Amino acid sequence: MLFDKSAGARFHLGVSTVEQVGSTVRLFRPGGLALALALVAGITVAGGAAAAETKTVSYRGYEVTVPANWPVIDLATDPTACVRLDQAAVYLGRSTAQSTCPAHIVGRSSGLLLEPLTTVQPSSDGLLRRAITDAGVLATAYYAPGAEHAASDVLATGKVVSKTPSARVAQPAAVTPSVVATGNFAGNAFDTCGAPAQSTMDAWRPTYQGVGIYISGGLRACAQPNLTADWVSTNASKGWQFLLVDVGYQAPCTTYKSRMSSVPATALTQGRNAAINAVAAAQALGFTQRSAIYSDIEAYTSTAACKASVLAYLSGWTQELNSRGYVGGAYVGAASGGADLNSAYTSTAYTRPDNIWFAHWGSAVGTSRFINSAYWTNHQRVHQFAGDVSETNGGVQMSIDRNYVNLTAPPPPVTSFSVSGGVAAATLRWTKPANTTLGQIMVRSAVGSTPPPLATSGTSVYNGSASLFTQTGLSNSASYAYRVWVKDSKGKIGPGVDVRLVGSKATIGASAASIMYTGAVTLSTAVSRLDGVKLAGVPVVLYSKAKTASKWSTVGSFTSNASGVVSTAQKPAVSTSYMWGYNGAAGVLGTRSAAALIQVHPALSAYLTPGAIKLGASTLLYGYLNPPHAGTTAYLQRRSGTTWVAVTTGKLTSNGKYAFSIKPTARGTYTYRVVWLADADHQGTQTASKVLTVS
Repeated sequence: MLFDKSAGARFHLGVSTVEQVGSTVRLFRPGGLALALALVAGITVAGGAAAAETKTVSYRGYEVTVPANWPVIDLATDPTACVRLDQAAVYLGRSTAQSTCPAHIVGRSSGLLLEPLTTVQPSSDGLLRRAITDAGVLATAYYAPGAEHAASDVLATGKVVSKTPSARVAQPAAVTPSVVATGNFAGNAFDTCGAPAQSTMDAWRPTYQGVGIYISGGLRACAQPNLTADWVSTNASKGWQFLLVDVGYQAPCTTYKSRMSSVPATALTQGRNAAINAVAAAQALGFTQRSAIYSDIEAYTSTAACKASVLAYLSGWTQELNSRGYVGGAYVGAASGGADLNSAYTSTAYTRPDNIWFAHWGSAVGTSRFINSAYWTNHQRVHQFAGDVSETNGGVQMSIDRNYVNLTAPPPPVTSFSVSGGVAAATLRWTKPANTTLGQIMVRSAVGSTPPPLATSGTSVYNGSASLFTQTGLSNSASYAYRVWVKDSKGKIGPGVDVRLVGSKATIGASAASIMYTGAVTLSTAVSRLDGVKLAGVPVVLYSKAKTASKWSTVGSFTSNASGVVSTAQKPAVSTSYMWGYNGAAGVLGTRSAAALIQVHPALSAYLTPGAIKLGASTLLYGYLNPPHAGTTAYLQRRSGTTWVAVTTGKLTSNGKYAFSIKPTARGTYTYRVVWLADADHQGTQTASKVLTVS
């Protein structure tokens, strides 16, 4: 891998030399295909014109125009040739034989791979792919950072001159990730630029038990014809352990074309995005959660600004990997990235990588003077102690780097994680992993639908060793997302497992806000989840509380219809508050509606007999209040203009009767009514107006 001068070794950057274009040239206008070919060939454009010599390459009836200085390498005649993406060339065919690649090269040039089309493959990591189905050819243009459009223009020159379609083009097979990289392993591992042929893997075991493989990154400089999910599965079954490497952005103080931002906040985002791509690549190869992926940060001459960007990039890288259940690793030169990580080990401003893989040739195995021996001690180290060496095992020679590995995987996650909602409460259940020396179960939550990504984010819900916990004090009409982690007795934290508790809401409607005693009111509700799903066919409870009471009581339980609606008629005897409730279910939090007060006013009758009298005579105004309210006061009032004035009062009898004798002192027309004022249980009421004529 990386060769660090300050660690007592040397740099090997693998930079290619572009050949000088011959004397025969054709002139092209800049901006067209010629300019694109000139750019990918590394020719300087000046004076408004570009000089570029091109040639046509044919493969299986497919022709494409490329710069003339790109050598053409036929893998059918030279199957062990190293397909180097850091050098401009055209490679024909596909070979899974053991190649003669260097141990480690980093960088990217522009070139072309033409091979038989057997499987549809997407473009990624500086590789632009086109399936030429009429010729049965897969064309892959590899390119340096910033040269994607030029690579696309090269592919645009391709044409089919003789149709020889593939018999069958397969879609990529679905892969279920199941391999953990690296498991519990203390021993020797090698890494080399390209994943070795299967025969080489077999020949090199048991001398080595671990292998480093380059799975992703825009500066990955070797093609990987052997690196498939089947290759991973086969070698995992034979006991091999894997070190996964992503070769992406490099320190901003280097000369690599693909460098991370010198603005730490941007570098952090770049690290996150690189981790997302690396996880996708790992999963496509069959590597599951708990696997460690190492960001390859080549040697650099550190400055304060450069260090800040590298630490921010690796923080974003580690955070994103951890949030997805993977282990964040960093491959660094001991004297550059290793020293910078070492100096920030206890800093809370950065998220340090879980594992460190440091290159320090010639130092005692497992140690480096640049890295404190008290740091990364929990089986978190890989030491590259020798590199760029030629070694033969089982009769097969390779150029490799040598590593000593001391790693353990984090614990498995819990299973059967579930949540059942109640009212302002949630019960969480899980099954602890077997064969794990448990430190603690950690549950954290966040309001909304996105769980806390890390075991240090969100709100702590539970820390302990149980398999069940009930959380109370939740907000009505809110949703929650939970994530649970297992921490083993050594402090390593496994992948998080998520559940979501969707909030719900219940409306309340009433056909009237006030009714007469013995009358009915229709109460209704619509219950739904906060994500808009109607809660159909669920039990909904109606609660009531008299106006003077302090506790709610259950009126009854009703089942919602297909639209989540319930309605019922009620006849309250006194002024009463009503509330609807949904008590929750698996994955759904319960809720309560707002309260609605239904005022009840007594029925108050009035009879005036007779309704017409002679001056000097009297009449009787009487009636009944239902319910009776014996001993309370009835008020007789007479209209005077636009207002009512008090005349007299009287007490209600045991059956709620009142009676007033009226004897006006002048002829005329008089209008009377009787009023009863509200008490604690009932709303006030009044009779209809009664008209008396005095002649």
